[in-house]
Amino acid sequence: MEFFWGNICLVVTLIIVDSVGQSRCFNVGTAGAKVFSGPAAEEFGYTVLQTTNHQGKWLLVGAPWSGYSRNTKGDVYKCPVTGSRTSCDKLNLQDSVSIPDVRNVNDNMRLGLTLTRMPGVNDLMMCGPLWGQLCGTQDFYPGICAKLSPLFAPQPAFSPAVQTCGGPMDIVIVLDGSNSIYPWEPMNHFLQKLIPALDIGPKNTQVSVIQYAVDPQFEFRLNEYKTKDEVMAAASAITQMYGHSTNTFHAIQYASQWGFNQKNGARPGAAKVMVVVTDGESHDMAFRDTVIEECERDGITRFGIAVLGYYTRNNIDTENLIKEIKSIASLPTEKFFFNVSEEAALSTITGALGNRIFNIEGTGKGGDNFKMEMSQVGFSAHYSSQQDVMMLGAVGAYAWSGTVVHQKGSKVDIFPFSAFEGALQDRNHSSLLGYAVTTLNDGSTLYFVAGAPRSNHSGQVIVYTVNAHKQTAIIDSERGKQIGSYFGSILCSLDVDKDGVTDLLLVGAPMFMSELKREEGRVYLFSVTKGILNEQGFLDGPSPTEDARFGMAISAIPDLNLDGFNDVVVGAPLEDKQKGAIYIYNGEKKTLNKQFSQRISGSKLDPQLQYFGRSLDSYKDLNGDTLPDISVGAYGKVVQLWSRGVASVTATASFNPDKINIFNKPCNVNGRKLSCFNANLCFRSSFRPASPVGPVDVSYTLTLDADLQASRVTSRGLFTKNNERLLTENAQVSSTPLCRDYQVYVQETPDFVNSLSLKVEIEQSSANANPVLNKFSPSATQFFIPFTKDCGADDVCISDLVLSVKTDTKASSSAPVLVSANDRELSFEVVVRNKKENAYNSRVSATFSSNLYYSSVSPVTDSVKCTSTQTQTVTCLVGYPALKKNDEVKFQINFEYSLDQLQNRADVKFEAKSDGKEERPADNNVDISIPVQYDAGIVLSRQSNINFYVANSTGAVVTTLKTLDDIGPEFNFTVKVSTGNFLVNLLYLTIAVPVASKGGNQLLYVSKVETQAGGSVSCDSSSLVDPLKIGVKDHRVSFSEESFRGTEKLDCTSAKCESLKCILKDTKVQSDYFVTVRTRIWSGTFISATYQSVELTSSVDVETSDPDLLVIGLKQLPVVVTVSKPGEKGDVPVGVIAGSVIGGLLLLALAVGLLWKVGVWCN
Repeated sequence: MEFFWGNICLVVTLIIVDSVGQSRCFNVGTAGAKVFSGPAAEEFGYTVLQTTNHQGKWLLVGAPWSGYSRNTKGDVYKCPVTGSRTSCDKLNLQDSVSIPDVRNVNDNMRLGLTLTRMPGVNDLMMCGPLWGQLCGTQDFYPGICAKLSPLFAPQPAFSPAVQTCGGPMDIVIVLDGSNSIYPWEPMNHFLQKLIPALDIGPKNTQVSVIQYAVDPQFEFRLNEYKTKDEVMAAASAITQMYGHSTNTFHAIQYASQWGFNQKNGARPGAAKVMVVVTDGESHDMAFRDTVIEECERDGITRFGIAVLGYYTRNNIDTENLIKEIKSIASLPTEKFFFNVSEEAALSTITGALGNRIFNIEGTGKGGDNFKMEMSQVGFSAHYSSQQDVMMLGAVGAYAWSGTVVHQKGSKVDIFPFSAFEGALQDRNHSSLLGYAVTTLNDGSTLYFVAGAPRSNHSGQVIVYTVNAHKQTAIIDSERGKQIGSYFGSILCSLDVDKDGVTDLLLVGAPMFMSELKREEGRVYLFSVTKGILNEQGFLDGPSPTEDARFGMAISAIPDLNLDGFNDVVVGAPLEDKQKGAIYIYNGEKKTLNKQFSQRISGSKLDPQLQYFGRSLDSYKDLNGDTLPDISVGAYGKVVQLWSRGVASVTATASFNPDKINIFNKPCNVNGRKLSCFNANLCFRSSFRPASPVGPVDVSYTLTLDADLQASRVTSRGLFTKNNERLLTENAQVSSTPLCRDYQVYVQETPDFVNSLSLKVEIEQSSANANPVLNKFSPSATQFFIPFTKDCGADDVCISDLVLSVKTDTKASSSAPVLVSANDRELSFEVVVRNKKENAYNSRVSATFSSNLYYSSVSPVTDSVKCTSTQTQTVTCLVGYPALKKNDEVKFQINFEYSLDQLQNRADVKFEAKSDGKEERPADNNVDISIPVQYDAGIVLSRQSNINFYVANSTGAVVTTLKTLDDIGPEFNFTVKVSTGNFLVNLLYLTIAVPVASKGGNQLLYVSKVETQAGGSVSCDSSSLVDPLKIGVKDHRVSFSEESFRGTEKLDCTSAKCESLKCILKDTKVQSDYFVTVRTRIWSGTFISATYQSVELTSSVDVETSDPDLLVIGLKQLPVVVTVSKPGEKGDVPVGVIAGSVIGGLLLLALAVGLLWKVGVWCN
């Protein structure tokens, strides 16, 4: 904050005392809101999208139930933003969206359920996720999408998951037309019911009919008719040929050779299907085996249908007939054989026959083959211009586990179930992955995000990347905290400070239940670090006493109030008895203010509104004022709200005379001579956007002596205008200063030392005005006029304050101060001395960085009084009321390091000043900057099941591994990471395990890694744990003799190590986190090796995500198990041998000398 100056000799101090506080009105206006109406039964308002083209500015509104109640194909409306019209035009797109060469099922496709923009290519896109296609008699729902041109013309539709209905298939129907068939009409009916179930077309299914008795003949060939209607007409015209013999196998052979001949329309690569219908045993049974073998060789699938009518009518045993027809049918017989009691019953099997034809392996979809058939691609959509990729949610894929489809141009990548299987752990196949999708950007890497609101019933969000080979890698995942909350059903990524890097991910859980059992809803905030999500709490929203479904819609707003930060709007469509409301949240730095700056209820706009806030868009400026505007969907309506300009009003004051002289009483007030002064008050406003420039209508209140002291029960000053200490007036303030004069008289008072204050409080005159007062600017300022001071004949105080500040803290860039939970104090010794005339109202201000907070001052005396009047500033009055010439004041000011705001430097700027003129201001400022690190308080410990292992050299070496016991004894250890008082969101734990010696012999075999429940600890152990899959199959191993002599430790410097990397996130203070590593010691290695004792050492290392700021005292620990081999002879060191030789020689020399001395040789 600043200090404002009045007249040239007078310091006038500005103090922020308040801001708008809990006002619910900021710069989204409700006056002049435009309400568009549409058919509520069509769910008009389900989605809304802002767009512009050369014809104007528009809202596209989804009505996914359009067509109700006949069908709900869905459609999209366009609503003109400009002009007075409040009706919208249906685009009638529902019949323009189809896939060629597919049997489209457009009924109930819900077109308009998804609307999204593609800003990089200036396109729009709509989806109907329930669009279906008919394959045989089966309906599939792969979903459909289509781009819209800027003039809303539909482009060719696409369906990334569209199914191939069996591919080309050639069907030859062989009908028995002999004398025994009676009546013939059921045979025609059979064909007329079977043919509609087939997907007939040149690229799909072709049908031919051959009738036989004695000899076969074509009724029509495969390529004779192209459409279903043509085939139906031809089949209806077939008449019975009659004949006294039934040469079934000659007919089958004829069909095999000529029916499936290319000259008659057969297609290479098409599936071959033959349907044989007969009512009697054949007269050419001898040819059966040869004919059936030819069919098998040619790959012809055969259906055999036995009509038992003739046998039943003549009481003939049907056993031989059924046996013969079963021999015609392909295997397994139960799938390819039918029998009916009479000709009239043939039509009853056409449905089952058609399905079985459709489900022939390699030609149809059915049973366990379902993957993307019900995928509903387009349930959600998000376009990333960074990679020009469209993400499409497919919630119905893989039996409702869901997946995500990436489309770039004409290339489509459908990620398999296995891509997300490990992260979802979806046992019930109902995660609905893809319910919402978005992207995160860290400048160099694009991260994809998908929500799965039913994953494990509590919901989940998955962050992943895609490499050049189209393979996914799961970076992180977050689970919801409450069952049924639908956590992950809404996603919104936000670049708060507009630097191109995603700062936040907002995750909606609109069905979150409050403690009062109401669907309050909740929106969680996650900061983003290289794709890893760290929870930052949740937004403050509706009251927990009512259903609201807060978070049903979330939309980023590109800098609503032009403060340089992007903002967010959140819908709560069930609030206020289902009338609905929206909430505005403003960005600040790299986060979001969790307190909403504005709440707009639907009932305020229109008492008839329902579900206001069900959909939102706030991407564009729609009225030309450079401010983004907000479009809100409701039930059957869409409301266009207009953003308002923001005005920041500042007030300055000057006084004449600039001091109050109690001996000079020029004013006559009610017959009394009193001291008085004139206050010149000036208002000026700055505006965002800069044009237009207001004015803004305000009401201001002036208060004299606003902070009445205990020694004063009445104000020392009163306005001449009303003889009161309070005065309220209105003004229109523009960028040009507006100045007004007010005369104030001073009453008799014992306090003529403390300055008299004038407080100015500003508020908006009308809640609906445009522009609107800035919520985040000061709404109150305070100015002071002093009383006359003793400063010599010229009454001008010229002081010379000298400021000296020292601290005992020793720090440098190479040795920063280490702050811990038990050592947080930072103290400064402050000395102020005045070398010149009296310094009235002398004071020392200390402005400090946000990682500090003011604690105290010592000693506590009347000569030093410190108060914190502004954020991150403390002001100390010294030597009050005046610091006289050559006076000196010494005091200690104490700060404490904040554990919530961590920064790498602690900055404090000291400034000494007074109400007088300073002779040498250069020595009035002292800036101190201290490099800081924080002791994270992380304690690392470990515990193991054994510390010692004896390798029995007489034991047998096991070389065939069947169980883990064949490897060797268990060596298990648990690593405990204990957090302290610092909130450390992210920790990296690395456990290095020696797995092989330099000679290639195995040391430790990791069999399992266990982390505690709750998801705070996750380890990437897939490549390290049980690589041999012991127990699945037997393994043979071998061990070579190796010497460990001279090796004290087998650790990562003397052996090969594998590392287990774990992430601890969202950790809590004063908590413990565990990772257990279960291993086996390879006994074969230590039985075969040469050594006496060796330490098998694993290492544990923990690090914070910002090691330059958050340090860990003991961040590495060894985990040791000592392995010994009894009976092994140790090497005698060379030094010992050399020492022994030298010692023996010396002893021999000494003995010889003694013998010589006693004269042994002399005698």
